Amino acid sequence: MWCIPPNANAEFVWRMEDVLAVYKLPYDVDYPQVCLDETSKQLIAEVRPPQEVKPGRVRRMDYEYERKGVCNLFMMFQPLRGWRHVKVTQRRTRLDYAKCLRELVDERYPDAKKIRLVQDNLNTHDGASLYEAFPAVEARRILDKIEWHYTPKHGSWLNMAETELSVVAGQCLDRRMDSAAFVTTEVAAWEEERNRLEAKVRWQFTVEDARVKLEKLYPQIEWLGDKPSYERDPEKRNSNTLESK
Repeated sequence: MWCIPPNANAEFVWRMEDVLAVYKLPYDVDYPQVCLDETSKQLIAEVRPPQEVKPGRVRRMDYEYERKGVCNLFMMFQPLRGWRHVKVTQRRTRLDYAKCLRELVDERYPDAKKIRLVQDNLNTHDGASLYEAFPAVEARRILDKIEWHYTPKHGSWLNMAETELSVVAGQCLDRRMDSAAFVTTEVAAWEEERNRLEAKVRWQFTVEDARVKLEKLYPQIEWLGDKPSYERDPEKRNSNTLESK
């Protein structure tokens, strides 16, 4: 599966450059950059107890299993600090998302003036979720602490929280887990170790890189100096006027 962006799309490049501009900002304790993303984990239980490791024999698991539902994981990741927190929930509703934002504002960054939040454009990832979950005064209070930055559609790779979700999937979740409680315990241990190491993402892709390497995504506009070409060329200006009539 590939995430294929549209060609010559102003909406895509606007949001892409906005996110890349945020990533270029230096570390600021008053304005932390936080990436938010979420994923699901299918819960699977063993039908027969596995045969544990013995000398000369690897651990054996029966092919049969029992489905136990799905849980959701919210990844909150501050790449410049090397900090992350994974919140495990039973569902992925607007209420769950709103509670996640309130935790981010009140518990994780209570002293921040503004949180620069980078996230994708999932249907629940907006201010409306806060108004559905909390009274208007409380929703507004939380919103006033957040500066919103959305990745473009078909551009979720720009969210560094997605990178961190890939890490937790490979290092922790790549096995049978039968309950949200078990997932929470295991992810907490993974999170503690990653935070102790202050593991970071060394993001190097910039706006300047995008304008060269992803040139086909940008609308092609003829532009001379600080004016459009038709304003510099009388013939083009006249032809433009005639066409408009």
